[in-house]
Amino acid sequence: MSLRASVDLNLTPLQNNYSQSIKDFIIKLRNSDFKVIETPLSTQIYGPYDELMTFLTQEIKEVFESQKSVVLHLKIFNKDRSHYQADF
Repeated sequence: MSLRASVDLNLTPLQNNYSQSIKDFIIKLRNSDFKVIETPLSTQIYGPYDELMTFLTQEIKEVFESQKSVVLHLKIFNKDRSHYQADF
C-alpha cells in the first residue's frame, strides 16, 4: 500500500488584484486527478504522496514565478483524511 497524503493549502498573493490568482491556482488543483475539497479558508487536496507532491511542487513553482509576492501556507498530513467527519 502506498503512502497517501492530505495537503491543506492557503494561497495569499500580496497585491491588490489577488482574487484571480487564487482562482487560477484552485482551478489547476481542480483539474488534476486528485480529490480536491474547498473550504472558505483553504483548499485541500488528497492522493498518493509521491504523485501529489510532484504535482504540487510544479504548481507551486508556477504560481511563485507568476506572482510578484505571494505566501503559501501548507500543511501536510501523512494519511488521506478526505473522509474525516467531526464527532462533536
